[in-house]
Amino acid sequence: MTPTLVRHHTYADSSAPVDSGTRARDWAEIQERMLAPLYEAVFDRLEVGAGTRMLSLGCGSGLALLSAASRGAAVTGVDTDPGRLAMARERLASGPRASEGRADRAEPPPPVRLVADVPSAAGGAPYNLLAAFNPIGCAAGDSEGPSLAQAVPLAGRGATVVLTGWGPPERCATAPVLRVAARLAESARTPPPGGWRPALRDDLEEVAARAGLKPDGSGRVSCPFGYADVDSAVRGLLATGLFDAATRATGPSQVEEEVAEALRPHLRPDGTVWMPNVFRYLVCVT
Repeated sequence: MTPTLVRHHTYADSSAPVDSGTRARDWAEIQERMLAPLYEAVFDRLEVGAGTRMLSLGCGSGLALLSAASRGAAVTGVDTDPGRLAMARERLASGPRASEGRADRAEPPPPVRLVADVPSAAGGAPYNLLAAFNPIGCAAGDSEGPSLAQAVPLAGRGATVVLTGWGPPERCATAPVLRVAARLAESARTPPPGGWRPALRDDLEEVAARAGLKPDGSGRVSCPFGYADVDSAVRGLLATGLFDAATRATGPSQVEEEVAEALRPHLRPDGTVWMPNVFRYLVCVT
């Protein structure tokens, strides 16, 4: 028996925009972990460890940084969202470090830096890994930002650059839910910029070509989106930022109600929400 879809979302029935701090916390506590299999697959493939100096573009609330640091990497995270950056500082300050449990080793823990803009210099040896884990190709114009162009000169010759994006829409159960964002944004007489669009096959290759990068392999990773209930699913999905244009066009209440309705096919008998997805990554060299 399919459970009744109860609409009691945290943001429902409010005409005021949700504050960025709430969204950042929802990202950190609900949504970011959905991409953990992607982070781990990339770090395993590239053998990230003590010799890695990583610059993470769009580092969010720092889960990928924490994973790389636990492997011994020196990491720098960049994110323009002050709420997410604050959550990353909080997480990295309290998270496990690579040196824990190894009292017999004298070296200090690898350094971690968090900044709001791409640094003008590498702050030491050049980075040998640039990672863009914020999926490219799911919002109009999300591949046109200056971050990658600014970051590539900070990498050493032959450094690795990883770009990530959504997999084919037919392999992403979340795609129909995200189409709500596009439909609502387009319903406005003057649609706001930044609306969602389906990922295209060559999105990552096109970004790499514009940045002067040479592709050197790719992979796909299963990243299912699983939530305790519909409320958590709505909060997590809205925290991605992919519904911001729709919210500006129609208001938060309508977006939340329509996202909840779109989640109905993914609601399981126990009230949880489960959506299998595939994400893609492209490995490049400078």
